[in-house]
Amino acid sequence: MREDIGIETLIDLHDQIIDQDGGYWVKIEAWRVDSTAEFPHGIRYSLTLHEPYGKRILGYDNAHAVKPTKKFKHVGRRLTYDHKHRHVSDKGVPYEFQDAQQLLVDFFNEVDRVLKEVMLK
Repeated sequence: MREDIGIETLIDLHDQIIDQDGGYWVKIEAWRVDSTAEFPHGIRYSLTLHEPYGKRILGYDNAHAVKPTKKFKHVGRRLTYDHKHRHVSDKGVPYEFQDAQQLLVDFFNEVDRVLKEVMLK
């Protein structure tokens, strides 16, 4: 397995709160843990987008297991920990973690998409 150089960037962003347009904000939490079956990347992370009053409206994390969806049938009965919450009431859907840099790219692309949607309302 190749070294994930983006992990240092992600760890450096730990505890950052980044203001977005319209009072929305992003919070990043990331820290090293021992590599296990649940956390094979050796990190715990939570990247969240919040509305102006603090409610999370988007999140990517590996804090708990989620059941694979039919789309991820090839995974079998294995529970995945990497997942995303696409809206306030979403319990989470599997996220295919490639590396920390791609996680940041995917998350901020989704933040841009969500903010564009809410600003059009």
